[in-house]
Amino acid sequence: MFRQVLSTAATLWCLGAAGVAPAMEGSGDLRALDPSQWNRDKAAHLLERAGFGGTPAEIDAFAALTPQQAVRRLVYFEGAEPSDRLQPFDESGVFDEGLDAFPPSRPATTDLAKATGEALGVKVKPDGNRRMQPVVNKFFYWLRASRLETQRVSYWWANRMVTSPRPLEEKMALFWHGHFATTEEKVRDYRKMLRQLQLFQREGLGDFRTLLIAVAQDPAMLAFLDAGVNVKGAPNENFAREIMELFSMGVGNYTEHDIREAARAFTGWNFHGLEFAFQEDQHDDGVKTVLGETGRLDGVGVIDVILRQPVTAEYIASKLYRFYVREELDPALRKQLGNLLRDSGYQIAPFLETVFLSRDFYSAESMGTRIKSPVELLVSTYRKLGLAEAPGSPDFNETTATLGQRLLFPPTVAGWAQGRSWITPGLLLERGNFALDVVLPDITFIPEDRYPVYATGGEIRAVHDRIRAGMDMTSATRPVDKDGGMEMMAMSNRNADRDEDFNTRFASYRGWQMAIERVKPIPRTTARLDLTGMVLSAGCRQAADVVAYFEKRFLTVPLEAAVRERLTAFLVNELGTDDLTVAQSYAEDGLRLLLHLFLSRPEYQLG
Repeated sequence: MFRQVLSTAATLWCLGAAGVAPAMEGSGDLRALDPSQWNRDKAAHLLERAGFGGTPAEIDAFAALTPQQAVRRLVYFEGAEPSDRLQPFDESGVFDEGLDAFPPSRPATTDLAKATGEALGVKVKPDGNRRMQPVVNKFFYWLRASRLETQRVSYWWANRMVTSPRPLEEKMALFWHGHFATTEEKVRDYRKMLRQLQLFQREGLGDFRTLLIAVAQDPAMLAFLDAGVNVKGAPNENFAREIMELFSMGVGNYTEHDIREAARAFTGWNFHGLEFAFQEDQHDDGVKTVLGETGRLDGVGVIDVILRQPVTAEYIASKLYRFYVREELDPALRKQLGNLLRDSGYQIAPFLETVFLSRDFYSAESMGTRIKSPVELLVSTYRKLGLAEAPGSPDFNETTATLGQRLLFPPTVAGWAQGRSWITPGLLLERGNFALDVVLPDITFIPEDRYPVYATGGEIRAVHDRIRAGMDMTSATRPVDKDGGMEMMAMSNRNADRDEDFNTRFASYRGWQMAIERVKPIPRTTARLDLTGMVLSAGCRQAADVVAYFEKRFLTVPLEAAVRERLTAFLVNELGTDDLTVAQSYAEDGLRLLLHLFLSRPEYQLG
């Protein structure tokens, strides 16, 4: 069966299902859809793209509206339930005041401790064994605790995506997170990552100028792009380059001279704790020329110059279009979209309203042609199942990472690639494994927020096992060789280790202990499914009814008749009968296996 899935996937890509089909009626037409053409399929498409899909009841509710009402409910929340029922992030309380400003490395931490007698709010012991051990323990504590708390932020966000009555708010935040991509790996402060996410949720549908300035002054972005070293007389070009290349204009629409001059304008922009801080004495107030405009430009002035460039509106509009509609667009449509965004004063909501109402959005070239990202795949699955929360098993963070998209940990400042990059034969198999873990939970699951599984996890676990076996710190912290054993240490090295001011491997282990003591665990519920009740309440009485119902509920791209017949035969064989009422008392397992096949199919990867 799964070999057939892979074969069908290859066929779909070759036929252009991933967005390269020939132009069809409505393609590129931004005029509003005729209300007479509005139907349930188009309502489902709108919910899929402007949100994360919906249950049959939600789709029916949108289909009963006019297209204008449906779009305004999603874009402006007209008639939508208030979002105040969504819980704020429940912080574990892991941050201590002495952790600001967090040093860039362990050596920087110990150098500070040696020079001042204190670092990270911890004093160096005046005498005795390993005088700086508590300082180094605290350094590794924050690395572990911030990472674990960031994973909790991801789960909090996932739950908002699954349950929010305003799904476009979260979908827009997901877009901006990939556009203004910062990572906990570099920022190393969950508080900054959380605040940036909340900025995207709050301002994501507002005007782009406000958002761009706010991101430029956001501590997470300032930390990520090394604002602290961008000072008068020695400008750092990181942010100036990225704001033009990735955040506003695209490659090839500026010169290296523009980058250097813009970098001068951003000098002095820094942060203190969680707040933007302008250091006037570090700001270059001289005359600068950026993109042909000359003056005593500061950072906001440069942003305004950028926004006056015609290419900026085209770049942002095109990127929004590729995220919400389809990958391919011709130069004429790109220009038209740019004019639309510019004419709206860079207001995102009116731009999306026009796009979501357009005939182009509902053309055959657009519907059912977009490959779901890993986050969209998981969230849409949970929403279509009608779940009240994102399950803790399978692990949301680990699963999306395996599929190529770990929230709050983008791979580069360019964010994640889209489209076909999400699909390979191996990744399609992993998507099937995710579906299996939803319908038949993995009993060997070990949560990574309680068990160190990342790069240094093996070393941490080895130290733990040796200490529990009664070894002294020096013996317990010998390096782990590639086969998991203990490397031998020369007598001179062991003696030197005993005399050190700290032991890094022990600090890494102790930091993990301190972190899991304070970071709240992620709830590890599994998906609460009652597929038997679901299909019976939908009026299904025979296997073919179930297949038709699953197809309608979960798929955007219809099945071929032969595939539909095989799936029906599969369910009949599992139930031992074609009569669902006869099999009612034991049908659940067979229905779950059938759902696994549906969620593993290539058609399900398209939305």
